Amino acid sequence: MGAIVVEDLRKSYGEVRAVDGISFEIEEGEIFGLIGPNGAGKTTTLRILATILRKDGGSVRIFGYELGKDDDDIRSIISYLPEEAGAYKTLTGIGYLQFMAGFYAKDKGAFNEMLGRAVEIASLGERIKDKVSTYSKGMTRKLLLSRALMHLPKLAILDEPTSGLDVVNSVEIRNMIKDFVKRGITVLLSSHNMLEVEFLSDRVALVDKGHILDIGTPEALKSKYNARNLEEVFMGVVL
Repeated sequence: MGAIVVEDLRKSYGEVRAVDGISFEIEEGEIFGLIGPNGAGKTTTLRILATILRKDGGSVRIFGYELGKDDDDIRSIISYLPEEAGAYKTLTGIGYLQFMAGFYAKDKGAFNEMLGRAVEIASLGERIKDKVSTYSKGMTRKLLLSRALMHLPKLAILDEPTSGLDVVNSVEIRNMIKDFVKRGITVLLSSHNMLEVEFLSDRVALVDKGHILDIGTPEALKSKYNARNLEEVFMGVVL
């Protein structure tokens, strides 16, 4: 059984079924991607697993903890980076990381270790001392990702991690995620950028209209649908 097990997950907003019976498993140390168009149900799924939204039905277990019953325990081992996350613009980069490390660290030693790790991840050089208000979108995203990974969560939930970034910053963010998985972190990410998810993920789930259409490794899916990339796979499944 996987480290994360999602069975028949359901969530509606009024008459709209945003998530309609989704099931999947993620192995420990895996990068698992949800891909599909905007409105497919990806973000809703991530928010449910991050304990931000309540599910209407189904079951979720995250490293043995049951969603809806052990939510405090789940929050202690995960991190969540929303697509529209922001940092406090009046703080410096290092000030923001110090502020956030204060929530995670149990003692001074852990605080210093987390802070050092976050500065390393952000890789902003001397700009880490500047105010966040002076940062580009790419710099801010790196800062936010460093916050999400600083305490080495067992599961990192990343929603559109490179949304709105240029090619250079996108590649840097992808490499940061791949490097951190080597430290034992499991990653669940979503994106409408299917080529990006193909590059990042060990396995992917194709999501549309609240349903999972297929799951597999990028290579297996491309072979199954005789496609050159996951965009062609998705179009083949939908059409």
